[in-house]
Amino acid sequence: MALGETPDTWEPLKLSGRGEIYSFSVLRQVPEGYELFAPYPIALVRLEEGALITAQLTDCAEADLEIGMPVEMVTRQLVDTGADGVLVYGYKFRPVVQ
Repeated sequence: MALGETPDTWEPLKLSGRGEIYSFSVLRQVPEGYELFAPYPIALVRLEEGALITAQLTDCAEADLEIGMPVEMVTRQLVDTGADGVLVYGYKFRPVVQ
């Protein structure tokens, strides 16, 4: 929100879900609860619309990652909360298949 704006002045914006890797890193020391997923890559993704967002990368090998790589958003499981059986889903990005 910009200075002087209020939420009632916002307008919805549909994002394409496509962009490119602006920067990335591979997490080897991960937060508690994510040990089973380590190591895993995360990236700053520059969307086609210009926004820069942080996301986990999926469906890719660490050695294949590079700045400028085209990526697309996908829905993937983020976490299994355990005995209660709740699965949490969210967005990740994967390389665009040419």
